[in-house]
Amino acid sequence: MARPNFVFILIDDMGWRDLGCYQSGFYETPSIDRLAAEGMTFTDAYASCPVCSPTRASVLTGRYPATVGITNYIPGAARGKLLSVPYFHALPRAEKTMAAALRENGYRTWHVGKWHLGGGESLPQKHGFDVNVGGCEWGHPHKGYFSPWQIPGLADAPAGTYLTDHLTDRAVDLIRHAAGEPFFLNMWFYSVHTPIQAKPEYVRRFADKARRTGLDQAVALVDGEHFPCEHKKEQRVRRRIIQSDPAYAAMIWSLDENVGRLLKAIDETGQAGNTVVIFTSDNGGLSSAEGSPTCNAPLAEGKGWMYDGGTREPLIVKWPGRIAAGGSCSVPVTSTDFYPTLLEMAGLDPMPEQHCDGVSILPLLAGGPALERAAIYWHYPHYSNQGGTPGCSMRMGDYKLIEFFEDGHVELYDLRRDIGEAHDLARAMPELAARMQRMLADWRASVRAKVPQRNPAWAPQAVLSAER
Repeated sequence: MARPNFVFILIDDMGWRDLGCYQSGFYETPSIDRLAAEGMTFTDAYASCPVCSPTRASVLTGRYPATVGITNYIPGAARGKLLSVPYFHALPRAEKTMAAALRENGYRTWHVGKWHLGGGESLPQKHGFDVNVGGCEWGHPHKGYFSPWQIPGLADAPAGTYLTDHLTDRAVDLIRHAAGEPFFLNMWFYSVHTPIQAKPEYVRRFADKARRTGLDQAVALVDGEHFPCEHKKEQRVRRRIIQSDPAYAAMIWSLDENVGRLLKAIDETGQAGNTVVIFTSDNGGLSSAEGSPTCNAPLAEGKGWMYDGGTREPLIVKWPGRIAAGGSCSVPVTSTDFYPTLLEMAGLDPMPEQHCDGVSILPLLAGGPALERAAIYWHYPHYSNQGGTPGCSMRMGDYKLIEFFEDGHVELYDLRRDIGEAHDLARAMPELAARMQRMLADWRASVRAKVPQRNPAWAPQAVLSAER
């Protein structure tokens, strides 16, 4: 059998509940819902970080962000009670990405869309990709989603062209000219990252829906506590408690439309039967700052937080004839697992010295009940722009432990019974909490994870005065 093609679709800032097949009641995603019906849907899939650049590095390297040395979005830095910790502001050239591994074994490799792992000598073409369309050091389209977007390395299209459409045009062209060679398309959309901009006719569609359903009259945003970081300490966290933003819904509609175009191109070129399609996101939905366009409920919080709203993601995998259609899997998996999975799917030898933190999920895709892994880990020693504070966490079975670095306290949750992380069990189950905290500390030491130090210039009185 010929080696399969790979289409890896990574959405920026899409939350776990942002799809129809993940029970969104407001957003509409018929193309992605069809993809889910034709493949396997994961209920407990995770990004390796609650912000973007670290997860992207993990996907490409098979390593946790702390192992790679990229633990924050590039070039983010913030201080509060704690100082920021240093990290790489570009994907190190020494890392051998899964694109490089596939290219060495006869694959054509294409990157289309957001990169955000450094510029210059760290661009996609320096990390195993034959083609780079739109990948640069930018984390979002600074000039907006309508051309001229002035993205480095991506020529502007006719004025008014929507970026999501244009990137799909380029990807479809690559698929149609693949010339029978196996390919790896790394389709990393800029959507649905801010700025929240969509086609006016699509915004009207969802504004009408909000009016018909009464959502336009519902309380959607609630102000909370002041931000814990210095640069935003006079602002309050603003949480969205329902999905009702027409512009965000319209962005998702456009995104879904373009995923449908990609799948149609694969069908029309006769490659659907031998193409693996993977669909996921790089962190949780933006729900507590910067306009708070979505809500991740019943998960707690969102992008930039250590709770599951910051890291649990949609994940759909389709491989006709190899993965049963309509399946669902509740085994926890994470970003590091894609590298060894793709190698195994391609019939290639594993590279455990490289993808050292990942495991192949092919046994799950074949219907297996479990993986040989004790736990999944996260390390985010930074203040986020969304209200989250520095911390570290792990999931072992159904239990999740979070350690917060500002004061060292831990929280323990049973995610199977408490998906919203509302009932802290640390005091009720002290032995389990202590055991998991020791495991977490041992893991941090094993990967030489950096822990933030106290900020000697921290002025809590400034925050108190802001509260008044």
